[in-house]
Amino acid sequence: MKLTVLGATGGVGSEVVKQALAAGHHVTAVVRDPSRLTAEGERLDVVVAGLSEHGALTEAVSGRDAVISALGARDRNPTTVVTDGVRAALAALGSAGSRRLLVVTASGPFVDGDPFFTRNVVKPILGRILRHAFADMVAAERIVRASDVDWTIVRPPRLLNGPHTGVIAASTEGNVPGSYSLNRADVADYLLRAASDDSLIRQTVAIAHG
Repeated sequence: MKLTVLGATGGVGSEVVKQALAAGHHVTAVVRDPSRLTAEGERLDVVVAGLSEHGALTEAVSGRDAVISALGARDRNPTTVVTDGVRAALAALGSAGSRRLLVVTASGPFVDGDPFFTRNVVKPILGRILRHAFADMVAAERIVRASDVDWTIVRPPRLLNGPHTGVIAASTEGNVPGSYSLNRADVADYLLRAASDDSLIRQTVAIAHG
């Protein structure tokens, strides 16, 4: 596949780039600071651009099989990074005539599938602590769902820096019960598989350690 990755220097994005290259895919990494990009290879193209640079982003997504937005907040301050990312990606996809978009949000802002204690005790506390990031993700999901592209929203739980395990549970009916974390490497694994899975088009998928 030919893939474009937004947020390619972040925790999930860098894993997507690394695993995609290892699997033989061609990757276009959109970054602001290329010095933070650790991957390299002949199948890697680097585009230095901000989310407001529509022309550069349009060129970066043109002719690609999928665009993966792995953007996320780096702190607890007010943020619109995920929302800005999906707006920029959708505008670029529209100009390029491309259609496939995968967006990483989180299971944290949502309670479908959660047991009683998680729904009524853990999530309200978590929602106060991470309210800005969660509000950004909820708004981004709303924008994606209103679009006419072939989107998939992927909601992982708490992210860890452990190794790639390949043990991933997924649900389109709500959060994965009884599993509250997932390694970033496994999120990347799922995204790459989901990119070519037409059954996941216009689906929201919660994932967690299986």
